[in-house]
Amino acid sequence: MTDLAKLPAVDPDTPNAARMYDYHLGGSHNFAADRAAGDRAREAMPWIREAVRANRSFLGRAVRYCQSQGIDQFLDLGSGIPTVGNVHEVAQATDPTARVSYVDNELVTVTSSAAMLADDPLSTITAADMRDPESVFAAPGVRDHLDLSRPVALLTVAVLHFLHDEDELSRLVVDYRSRLVPGSVHVLSHVTADFDPSTASAATGVYQQTANPILPRPVSRIAELLHGTELVEPGLVDASRWRPDGAAGPEHVGFVAGVGILR
Repeated sequence: MTDLAKLPAVDPDTPNAARMYDYHLGGSHNFAADRAAGDRAREAMPWIREAVRANRSFLGRAVRYCQSQGIDQFLDLGSGIPTVGNVHEVAQATDPTARVSYVDNELVTVTSSAAMLADDPLSTITAADMRDPESVFAAPGVRDHLDLSRPVALLTVAVLHFLHDEDELSRLVVDYRSRLVPGSVHVLSHVTADFDPSTASAATGVYQQTANPILPRPVSRIAELLHGTELVEPGLVDASRWRPDGAAGPEHVGFVAGVGILR
């Protein structure tokens, strides 16, 4: 884990999207300001908790899909606060030797993850900004933990909508994937307003008042982020409709999700 002093200090009075996400999932790593903002977001978008949980379920299914393709290494960018259904828990339930490198730049996330992973030598947490791939890949928790000569699952789940610069976003996606060998997999989910613009706009307005404003993107733009990969069926779809374990959940809950294989 890198130097925590490099991370922004925790401001309990300013809502933080990672802690709001934790609140929506039923976690305990949040403050009163996060819960209040989460409640305002729910007033604007009554099904936001269902959307967040559908996205979390997608993450678990995508991890298991990657394992079915022989991948046992995971790089989770913007990993978020540890709660039920973490990548290492899902992966190691199937393969106890699976290795996970978490990366985040939020202090509560990093310190909570470090405590959770203290007795897990196969999982690390790196305090770094995903907008700086050089720092991410140079960090011991990534550089010394993952074997980049073998396929890796790159996880960008519910994180890219926090990047507002379109050129930077495209550059980062290309940069990260360029460091991975063929057979690696890019797992992606992203917020969109395409299916309910007015409700999404109201919820986005709540996030504008937090430390992490969200930028919903059109599905067509999100699809571009997986260009250059072999898109896994069923393609880019509502998170609840990506290879559901049972009956598919409700469509258009706010997150679209997809998985692409690097060839």
